[in-house]
Amino acid sequence: MWIVITLVLVIILALAAYDLLQRRHTILRNFPVIGHFRYWLEAVGPELRQYIVTDNDDERPFSRDQRRWVYASAKHENNYFSFGTDKDLEEEPNYLIIKHNAFPLPDPQPGQPGHDPDYHLPCAKVLGGPRQRARQFRPASVVNLSAMSFGSLSAPAVEALNRGCQLAGCLHNTGEGGISPHHLHGGDLIWQIGTAYFGARELDGRFSLPKLVDTVQQHPPVRAIEIKLSQGAKPGLGGILPAAKITPEVARIRGIPLGQDCLSPSAHTAFHDVDSLLDFVEQIAEATGLPVGIKSAVGEIDFWRDLARSMATGSRGVDFITIDGGEGGTGSAPLAFTDHVSLPFKVGFSRVYPILAEYDVHQKVVFIGSGRLGFPERALFAFGLGCDMIAVAREAMLAIGCIQAQRCHTGHCPSGVATQNRWFAHGLDPSLKSVRLANYIVTLRKELTRLSRACGVPHPSLVTLDHFEILDGWFSATTIDQLFHYPPAIRHPSAQDRLAIEQLMLDVKMSY
Repeated sequence: MWIVITLVLVIILALAAYDLLQRRHTILRNFPVIGHFRYWLEAVGPELRQYIVTDNDDERPFSRDQRRWVYASAKHENNYFSFGTDKDLEEEPNYLIIKHNAFPLPDPQPGQPGHDPDYHLPCAKVLGGPRQRARQFRPASVVNLSAMSFGSLSAPAVEALNRGCQLAGCLHNTGEGGISPHHLHGGDLIWQIGTAYFGARELDGRFSLPKLVDTVQQHPPVRAIEIKLSQGAKPGLGGILPAAKITPEVARIRGIPLGQDCLSPSAHTAFHDVDSLLDFVEQIAEATGLPVGIKSAVGEIDFWRDLARSMATGSRGVDFITIDGGEGGTGSAPLAFTDHVSLPFKVGFSRVYPILAEYDVHQKVVFIGSGRLGFPERALFAFGLGCDMIAVAREAMLAIGCIQAQRCHTGHCPSGVATQNRWFAHGLDPSLKSVRLANYIVTLRKELTRLSRACGVPHPSLVTLDHFEILDGWFSATTIDQLFHYPPAIRHPSAQDRLAIEQLMLDVKMSY
């Protein structure tokens, strides 16, 4: 009897030692032995599904099927699903349908000419090109990382994301918490400037152009600057970082005190209307040579009309606009703001884009969509609405190990992603998780490419609203132009744009 007990204890201790020393699974490093139960339950989930409450599509913000697709894609595992769809297409309302072409474009297979193993999808527009910024460039990937700051995320998580961006050849948005050493592992950056101006502020919190220029000069990976007006998850509020997540390092980088919540102002002090905003943008662009854009959720529409009118009648303008949907994520926010303030992405973007098109400035702007767009069909629909790129955040967190525990605001994220707790964070290995992020980004680009070719075009920017319909749950469907009232002139790319994009993709193909 004692031999059996001793043997069991030895096995448990050996398993615990293995879990603590291995680096592939954060949950096992943080929760040795008992962490295996999660993987065992996940493995037998399909067989036990009839006995548990939620089905594949019930959970929010991401369903089990969506998480499974991200996890499998990140691990380079089989991300296919079998036995057909489990959705009732005839009765499910607001269900997106992509209309394929009868003569789709072929997808080159490994070993064939033109096969691109990393499915490079460069942006169809040059960022900063229309306004001749000194450091204009064409983004190498239409899929990039949305804003997630150090402080909200752990140091290993930020490092993993940045390393993964280098591997996948995409851009990494710093979030409004400033540029940390963890952002500097080879990935190119979009530096986000929020209302607190972290990294570009005086001691009293006012904006400082000399400090911004100095920060840019010290950090060559910064390729563009994004001025954050608001974000979808907490529009009308500044950033919120709970005191539990403010370490001495976070406090030093941001220039804030320890022991109290970091609450950024709700509005900017460097400008107060469209006219002063454009002056601010041009001032930064002139001083740095970088493309400068804005990020905003969509509420009242007058701002966007004033912006379009001012850009159309003068020489000033933003180089890119990031539209964040109300379904976007955050580490911490009041429930009323996350649930009820700002329009969801599809509605918000479809109101903004036609306004800029009405004033004929939409071709001078790179449009970036964010807000739960990190899945192929959602991303393709964003391109159909007029996006030139998309930015993903929570999907990227899932790729590096997030399990949707929804404890980001507590500082006790069990997967080590959204925490400053040293024990939880140490379980996340940046080198291994960076590969998983890159795998996910490349897979998303691959699926975007395959969906575009199924629609008969080589690049998602050539997909139009005519490629989609919405099922209404009553045995009928509605075309997108009926829903969003896009004028025909902006629903279809021009012949010149089509030729330019086709040549761009031909150049990419000839590189492989």
